[in-house]
Amino acid sequence: MRTQTGTAVHLKDYKPSDYLIDNVEMDFALDPEATIVSTTLSMRRREGVPQDTTLSLHGDELTLVSLAVDGRVIKEGFKADDEGLILSAVPKSDTFVLTIVTRINPIANKKLMGLYRTSGNFCTQCEAEGFRRITYYLDRPDVLSVFKVRIEGDKQDVPLMLSNGNCIEKGDLDSGRHFAVWHDPHPKPAYLFALFAGDLGVISDSFTTMSGRDVTLEIYVEHGKEPRALYAMDALIRSMKWDEEVYGCEYDLDIFMIVAVSDFNMGAMENKGLNIFNDKYVLADPATATDTDY
Repeated sequence: MRTQTGTAVHLKDYKPSDYLIDNVEMDFALDPEATIVSTTLSMRRREGVPQDTTLSLHGDELTLVSLAVDGRVIKEGFKADDEGLILSAVPKSDTFVLTIVTRINPIANKKLMGLYRTSGNFCTQCEAEGFRRITYYLDRPDVLSVFKVRIEGDKQDVPLMLSNGNCIEKGDLDSGRHFAVWHDPHPKPAYLFALFAGDLGVISDSFTTMSGRDVTLEIYVEHGKEPRALYAMDALIRSMKWDEEVYGCEYDLDIFMIVAVSDFNMGAMENKGLNIFNDKYVLADPATATDTDY
């Protein structure tokens, strides 16, 4: 477990990453105590970086299950610990594929950073450096990648499984499990990654963009609290309209989701397409809420 405090990084000391990650494919096999995360990274060495440059990935309290380079499992040429993963046996080619399998314990994650389990739900918080608690990664805001995420879990335990982007596939599996696949075609930094799996109620609406696309809007809250999310939905629609009128900024996905939960260590997080809120900032009842609440 890391005990040191954060270190300030000054602009004068900034150095671009030696490596970039163009595409990320993740597979989550959810389990409260032993979630398996299989991550495939399409890596690219930055132009001008020497071929023998070591690849250093961030990590925090991860258990490494396996590591493969271009489909070949390797047992040496790397070091993995609570600080990260250092790969010295980097391929000489400019591009290569790194496959990392990690095991994490969401229910024991009391930091509420990375993927954690609370009140029967799985939830993520990755800002500012929480993604490294899910898998080894270049967990810095200047590394942008396209994400495709598959989530698998018990259908009764987690009937709802969400991540960034558009849902492109879902279905049932054996032994009472099911899956959902989410794809965000727009590159983003890892701190904007989001995953939620659990059991919540939902209110739905839609918004038609200035180019005529229909966007599904969904706000997920604890069962029984749905009526208290109506004002939030109205505010969301007005906000999307304001973005277009003031900035000409049109939403670029097919769905926009908000998850409002009680156990969240920030007010809200602007994850791409899947905002996660502390529900005290989303729920309001006209009979009891004050002007300040609204």
